[in-house]
Amino acid sequence: MCGIAGVIHKGSSANIGQQMTSMLHALNHRGPDSAGFALYGSTGQSKHIIRFKVAEREELETGFDIHRKIEERKAGVELRLQELGADVESMEKATEYAYRCVFDHYGDMRKLADYIEDIKGVEILSLGSSLELIKDLGSAQEVASEYSLGSFQGTHAIGHTRMATESDVDIRSAHPYWAYPYNDIAVVHNGQLTNYWSSRRALEHKGHRFKSDCDSELIAVYIAAKLEQGISLKDAMHGSVGELDGVFTYLVATHDSLGMAKDTMAAKPVVLYESDDFIAMASEEVAIRSIFPHEIDTTDPIEGEVRVWHN
Repeated sequence: MCGIAGVIHKGSSANIGQQMTSMLHALNHRGPDSAGFALYGSTGQSKHIIRFKVAEREELETGFDIHRKIEERKAGVELRLQELGADVESMEKATEYAYRCVFDHYGDMRKLADYIEDIKGVEILSLGSSLELIKDLGSAQEVASEYSLGSFQGTHAIGHTRMATESDVDIRSAHPYWAYPYNDIAVVHNGQLTNYWSSRRALEHKGHRFKSDCDSELIAVYIAAKLEQGISLKDAMHGSVGELDGVFTYLVATHDSLGMAKDTMAAKPVVLYESDDFIAMASEEVAIRSIFPHEIDTTDPIEGEVRVWHN
């Protein structure tokens, strides 16, 4: 089931936080367990944003000790950023267990990510110069309200509503997925990959790291690995259609692009609206109409189709 959505504005910015909230709310019937947003804004060329959590929501019910651990883990992240020479501009508390940090850093980002995640209980949700990945349990409106996403300005975004079928209902299993440790690459996906484990092992043998057992993360890492080799986003996505088995429709976002790909059977739905300055797509047309209430013309991408747009 699950629902996916994406928007991109060409040459301008908009309230993508509100737009994605509206689209995911319209898809809530496809996945009420959790909601996730990958939003692309801007903090300036030299600045980076890290979104991380220091506990799962259910841990808050384990007693007073968890609050002490949360403070210790958050302090540990700050200390390790300083140790690696990062200049922390701000550290904001999004929820009791999730934080947003803006910082300057010119060193090895993989080393930074590995060093921070070496702290027990800390998980990086996203790292980059424009990507902010937010995901949690509950509906899109609940998550957007909790994380104050209603006024988020940016150029493009992807989102996901999840119905848990094969893994736990927790933040780690929620979507989107960031391609650890590559800056600004995120994926949402509806479907199932049948060659997940063989494809994952092949990427792991090349040194790539996985944070979950979710096949959506495999797509993110696959795309990131191709981009690292100098392959274009569109060519990497065409390659995925041939190399990844199963039924799937996925959306991938980078710092300046949004892409869509369908498998060769086209079993998983996506509807597309495109104008000169704005593109929107979703599992159902109702999601697009939630931000365009007037009459619009939409299309259904065909089997094996790959599309890429740039802001």
